[in-house]
Amino acid sequence: MSETEKSPQPPLDPDADVPAVVSIERGLVVGGAVLLALLIAFVAAGGLYLRATPSASPTKGSTRLSIDLSRIGISKSGPLRIDYRRLDSRMQQLAAKKAIVGVAIVTIENGQISFAKGYGVTTDGAEGKPVDAHTVFRWASVSKGLAATVVAKLAEQGKLSLSDTVSRWAPSLKLPQQAEKVATLDNLLSQSLGIWKNAYDQDLEDGNDPKEIRSRLNQIPLLCPPGKCYSYQNIAYDAASEAAENATHEPYQRLVQEQIFGPLGMRSASATRGGLEGSPSWARPHTGRRELKVSEAYYRIPAAGGINSSIIDLGVWMRAQMGEVPSVLSPRVLRALHSPRIRTFSIHRQRDYDQALKDASYGLGWRIYHYQGREVIGHRGAVDGYRSLILFDPVLKAGVGMLWNSNAVEPTGMQLEVFDMLYHLPTKNWMDLDK
Repeated sequence: MSETEKSPQPPLDPDADVPAVVSIERGLVVGGAVLLALLIAFVAAGGLYLRATPSASPTKGSTRLSIDLSRIGISKSGPLRIDYRRLDSRMQQLAAKKAIVGVAIVTIENGQISFAKGYGVTTDGAEGKPVDAHTVFRWASVSKGLAATVVAKLAEQGKLSLSDTVSRWAPSLKLPQQAEKVATLDNLLSQSLGIWKNAYDQDLEDGNDPKEIRSRLNQIPLLCPPGKCYSYQNIAYDAASEAAENATHEPYQRLVQEQIFGPLGMRSASATRGGLEGSPSWARPHTGRRELKVSEAYYRIPAAGGINSSIIDLGVWMRAQMGEVPSVLSPRVLRALHSPRIRTFSIHRQRDYDQALKDASYGLGWRIYHYQGREVIGHRGAVDGYRSLILFDPVLKAGVGMLWNSNAVEPTGMQLEVFDMLYHLPTKNWMDLDK
């Protein structure tokens, strides 16, 4: 896998009992009828958007979030900065590219989801269905931020400490020179264990057991003492799921449901291959236009790359990371996650949109950058046939998330096209669609 507050209220339930009106003045009846007719006309014109607030226990028949908000662009308060007509046009242009099969995007302004839409199809061919805002994709490495959040919440609950050694909670992880007895959970989640980049990923893809692979990471050289240098990991990073399970005596899949998905109302989210393939609408992986088989490998290291969801739930997740649901993610947890721990760098040729993101650091499962002088937080992900990204400004309470079911790189540039609108910058063709 490549690198790449307001408390929730129960959603409105249309099936709930409504008190009967015993009597009413005739004039009120007439007036009510006129008002109802005007309201119906208003909604038909696309002038109203109702969104149920996330609930830990969604009620039956709860209203689903609108699929296409491009004509409305409603945020809770404050000015709207994104040109939604342009955004929709650019996404249509992107979806028309041969390398794109299906793609979905969500934006947040003023702390509220303002746009969510799918484009393209779930698979190329006769069986393909249109992608919408409820189509489920894989998060790939965007999953790392969720694992770090779970561990940080467990630390807040006193079930472990981020300063605990890795060896205490994840005994399968063995590092060179017995560094696992020195390395902390903080080092683990900030990608600063000090071992070679992406160590033994191929062994995982070849079908080997992750814990067995972690037990022989001590056979490779130590690049630096833990906490002193950045080196991106997948198999080692999944020691986070092992630590969480040992601290709580619960399976990781149940933990993420109890700690995150349920409280935030992320109804489409899951942490297994079955969760993906059992979704009513799910996007198949592709290379080019050829459909691939869903790989099981990275579901076996769920903390590093095992999460699935719709674009709507990615938006719900991003909003919570902005601090808009403090009853689930407290300011203390968010500070721990988003504080830079280690400077990062790339030895690879960077694209223009990578070079534009300055002063790159890694927090706990999140990347911290500066774009046009402002701090932004995000992550990207890639497994064979899927790509993902999330990027947000925690002060502006605005951001963008994307999921797509191909190996195409073009969608990645869209994040900066959105941010250029948010920051009132000149438009730039970051996706290179016109070439």
